[in-house]
Amino acid sequence: MAADLNVDQFRLGFREEARELLVELEAVLLELNERCEDPELIGRVFRALHTLKGSGAMFGFDDLAAFAHKLENAFDEVRKGHLAVTAELVDLTLSALDQIRAMVEEAEGDPAVDPAACSAILDQVRALTGNGASAEGPGVPPKAEVKPENQGQTGREEDTERVWHIAFAPGPDLMRNGADPLLLIRELGQMGPMSAVASMASLPTLAEMDPERCYVSWDIELATSVDEDALRDVFIFVEDCCELVIEPGSIRALPAEAEAGAPAAESSAGQEQTPAKKTVCAGEIIARGLEEKRRNPGRRATDVPESATSLRVPAARLDQLVDLVGELVTVQARLSEFAAQSQEGEVMAVSEEIERLTSALRENSMTLRMLPIRATFERFRRLVHDLARDLGKNVELTIEGAETELDKTVIDQLGDPLMHLIRNSMDHGIEQPEDRAAQGKRPTATIHLAARHSGASVLIEVSDDGAGIDGDAVRARAIERGLTTADAPLSEAEIFAFIFEAGFSTAKEVTDVSGRGVGMDVVRQRVESLRGSIDVTSKRGAGTTVTLRLPLTLAIIDGLLVKVGDECFVLPLASTLECIELTREEVEQANGKHVANVRGEIVPYIRLRQYFGVKTQQPEREQIMVVECEEGRCGLVVDQVLGNCQTVIRNLGRLYRYVQVVSGATILGNGSVALILDPQRLVQEAVRAKTHGGRAWPAARSRQNGRQREATPAANAETGAGASASANQERT
Repeated sequence: MAADLNVDQFRLGFREEARELLVELEAVLLELNERCEDPELIGRVFRALHTLKGSGAMFGFDDLAAFAHKLENAFDEVRKGHLAVTAELVDLTLSALDQIRAMVEEAEGDPAVDPAACSAILDQVRALTGNGASAEGPGVPPKAEVKPENQGQTGREEDTERVWHIAFAPGPDLMRNGADPLLLIRELGQMGPMSAVASMASLPTLAEMDPERCYVSWDIELATSVDEDALRDVFIFVEDCCELVIEPGSIRALPAEAEAGAPAAESSAGQEQTPAKKTVCAGEIIARGLEEKRRNPGRRATDVPESATSLRVPAARLDQLVDLVGELVTVQARLSEFAAQSQEGEVMAVSEEIERLTSALRENSMTLRMLPIRATFERFRRLVHDLARDLGKNVELTIEGAETELDKTVIDQLGDPLMHLIRNSMDHGIEQPEDRAAQGKRPTATIHLAARHSGASVLIEVSDDGAGIDGDAVRARAIERGLTTADAPLSEAEIFAFIFEAGFSTAKEVTDVSGRGVGMDVVRQRVESLRGSIDVTSKRGAGTTVTLRLPLTLAIIDGLLVKVGDECFVLPLASTLECIELTREEVEQANGKHVANVRGEIVPYIRLRQYFGVKTQQPEREQIMVVECEEGRCGLVVDQVLGNCQTVIRNLGRLYRYVQVVSGATILGNGSVALILDPQRLVQEAVRAKTHGGRAWPAARSRQNGRQREATPAANAETGAGASASANQERT
């Protein structure tokens, strides 16, 4: 049973690594399509395919290994200079990667792979290479039928072969990782006549023996025409957990049986043809590498543990850790509240120490969930390549800020929104090459993906240099659908916001790529579920930029606890610049305008008491929390600043999903609920209200009973505030 669990664990690890390797392979292939003669890129493709083949065969994915081996043969021909890299070869390999990906997912219950599709791809690869693949479908392990073919090739290409001396000593973890040293030696034997002598010098006593280790080492002599790189490729998976020495020997004429493609196992099994001198030479190679180990039987130099550079942990366990840390933060807040009330020195000292440790644990656990967005961006190179081919357009994808880190939970949900934005840009935004040339543009269009930090948020931009959005057409379509009226004063941003409505499209015809009006609605829904926002800017003839503003994390943030009337709110600390005092005298000097003089700079502010309709008595002195947003610096006026707090973000639930200015809620140390405000949206809604003559612009629309319903941000915010106070005050 334990062995079965270990095998399942290894297979799961292979599937995860295979997915990552396939993404990397796609990116390298698309880059190779632009630089066809780059030997480094060709080598990376070959090594990646070799890794897939070897790992697949090692963990029981025989169909995948056989299929990958056919592709490996083709790129071996490319590496040797016998086959040129063409767009057709790249496209075939990309299609083959889709089949390999399906083979990986098939093990988890996805639909079975179509053998006919695999055979068709291999037929086309064979047509390109002439001898790099057979028409057989996947299912035959590579060791059963490939190497004699390679021998035939080497016999045609070379008239001489070299005798290689190979010393191979498996490390303590080689078999634990699922590798079989005998399979490696057999693969060497398929390259030519071979003599292998096993050494038992490191065999320990029975009491010291570990059944999961291999204590045997081998002295090998191999006569073959392949080079050292090809020999090392055999050990590519285990080179880090073994001792391997490869030294060249004498050169001699290629044997006739090798030219005829005779199986190496028959010519080498049990043979005593190798001169004794060469056998001693190979033994000396082993002795140099293993001298220290043989002084202490059962111990090897590789036994010294090395610090692991990385550790693969299931995402579910990481999420569970963050949830537990969130609960710990809440309990720690309660302890701090109790310590402050008790005023006992020892209790307060313990509380402060636990607070320090909890803070460190929180920061470390959140860092574990932060991942660079590079892998997500790189996925779309393939999408742009395929769509450009299907639409007959020339498009290149550029990436900026790929090292920007974001919470894994957010990254996992970014794929669909970005895919829809890119597809929409490719179909509607980018013009045909002849149209671009007529406008004086480059024939090759550009789609740019960029990411950067902005306070407590990350900004992700999808921009193109295409035709831009026709604002008049969008407005006309919105009027036609009853989303607005002909005399409504709409800004450009408000007009562009209509494209995210369900079923909204200005396309004159529906294509396979877009035009049904569902993609952009998905983008809006997904971004709102992540507590993010979308902004669109466009200029006719110059292109469009869609900016997604997303929170850095969905779990725990540092915040400032503030009070307005009897209610407590949390402001994200990363968005807050400073806190200044606001007196009644300063309010009177402003002549009724909501502005304050901050060291010579005029900063507008929003009075949260007025915004949320709080009716309690206003204090003599208030506090202005100066925050940074896209519109610049702005102030939020509160009654009192209570101090810093570690905030565990809780969702408000579907009832409050249209509350625009609140990003969540948290439980305070005294058990009450405080809403987490979104300063960026607060400022945006205030600007919109000012733009529309003091009338708050509808911040959200939702479907209910087949009719369009609008809710003002003030009413939404007040509803959210009532959730924390168990009281609701309706305003018009």
